[in-house]
Order: sequence, then C-alpha cells, then structure tokens
Amino acid sequence: MSKSTVLNNLPEDEILWADTKRILGMPISFTKYRVDENRLYCKRGFLKVETDELLLYRIMDIRSSQTLGQRIFGVGTVVLFCTDKTSGVLELKNIQKPDQVRRFLSDLVERRRTETGVKGREIFGSANTLHSPDCDTDGDGIPDCDEN
Repeated sequence: MSKSTVLNNLPEDEILWADTKRILGMPISFTKYRVDENRLYCKRGFLKVETDELLLYRIMDIRSSQTLGQRIFGVGTVVLFCTDKTSGVLELKNIQKPDQVRRFLSDLVERRRTETGVKGREIFGSANTLHSPDCDTDGDGIPDCDEN
C-alpha cells in the first residue's frame, strides 16, 4: 500500500513546447527544454541531473541565431536575457525551428506579463541598478533622490 502525499496530488501543467538539444541534427544529448504556461525548464545531465527553472515574465529580451553548420542540420540557438539571479542569460542550443520558438516565447512572455499584471517598473527594479550615494532606494530598484 502506497502513501498518499500532497506531492502526489499536484496537477501537472500542460507542456506547450518541448525539445532536446541536438547533435548533428539528432536528439541524442542529455539536455531537454520544455515550456509550460508559467515557466521554462532546462534539464541537463546524465549522471548528475540539474534542472533550471525560469519564470517567463522575467525574460527581458530574446534573440535567435543560426551558424552555417546549424542551418545545414536545421537547428539554431535561442538566447534568453532575463532578470533571474541564477541565470542572467539562458541559451537553448541546437533546437529545431529557432525563429518560430523565439516568436512563440516572445508572445508567451508578453501574455504572462499582462495576465500577472507585472509592469516594466517591477521587472527593471529587480535588476542591479547603479545609483549615487546621495540617492536612496526603497527596495523597488528606482533611486529616490532628495533635491537640496
């Protein structure tokens, strides 16, 4: 008889996109990418498995690129620039249809920001900001300077 725990009863989010890092166009690596409604996951490794999780609304910019070798094998790289503390830049390497994935992620990120009510002020406030010693921040990342 197995024990029923809270973890066993958690609903699984629907996977909207998934792919594997490819070598010579074939999915034979141990790096897997997947996106659900709220997060992007990057799982890598064989003996030691690591999973990175990125909230979609924290993605600031998205770029896709293809080298000549990647174009020959029908893959490319999508680079995500985000305000996440652990991974400021996340690369989805050697995935199929990188331009379509970039557009899909861009639309999904904008939808998530709108649905959660996250404004640019909250996103930019989480990044490291430089300010003068005369300015004090109150935790929102925006300098509050007293005029003398």
